[in-house]
Amino acid sequence: MTLWLIVPAAGRGQRMQADRPKQYLSLQGKSVLSRTLERLHQAFPDAVLRLCLASDDDYFDPDDVPFEEWQRVGGGDERADTVGRALATLAEKAADDDWVLVHDAARPCVRIEDLHALRASLEDEAIGALLATPAADTMKRADARGRISHTEPRDGLWHALTPQVFRFDLLRQALDAALATGMTVTDEASAIEAMGLSPRLVAGSRDNLKITHPEDLAMAARILAVQAESATGSASAVADQGVEA
Repeated sequence: MTLWLIVPAAGRGQRMQADRPKQYLSLQGKSVLSRTLERLHQAFPDAVLRLCLASDDDYFDPDDVPFEEWQRVGGGDERADTVGRALATLAEKAADDDWVLVHDAARPCVRIEDLHALRASLEDEAIGALLATPAADTMKRADARGRISHTEPRDGLWHALTPQVFRFDLLRQALDAALATGMTVTDEASAIEAMGLSPRLVAGSRDNLKITHPEDLAMAARILAVQAESATGSASAVADQGVEA
């Protein structure tokens, strides 16, 4: 079964206050988008990619795409429009029950082991799943004046991350229905939920940061550096054990 990847990267990233869209800002010598695609390819080298870009994108470099099979798709006004356009390109290629994985271009720090865990969770799954983390902070509900209305119990609350992965035909139906009703779709799972279905939550790492604000770029660089050091240390430990054996 083919694994299809959709990476929406058509946003302007205005909250970054930068001279270019945030997916093209430099992160450890490469663009954020390049880092994200690199991480996805490390986990899913045989996947087929649909990369969603703005029609007037002058920053994109095709050499940044490591996938053998991929296609550029024009972005829409909203996330749901963009993902819907990518799904339309799969209409005559994907089987109804193929898995389609959607990942934010601005999440370059997603761990490979989390990506593998997400895919493994699909072995006995009919609907789909998403990476998420349990809420750790005290959650406050604000009123119209910007003051606390009440404290939300955090038991059972999760922060939704990406990737999110669903069956091709189910995701297409969910997004079509959401767009038809004017529903605001902030992630693919919300469209699935609107159909009365309950996607699976797969616990992911808290360092799966979405770069949104200026300070996030420096934080992402630190996360990648720590991850690289951890991977190097683990490899050295395995090598030492082999020598001892």
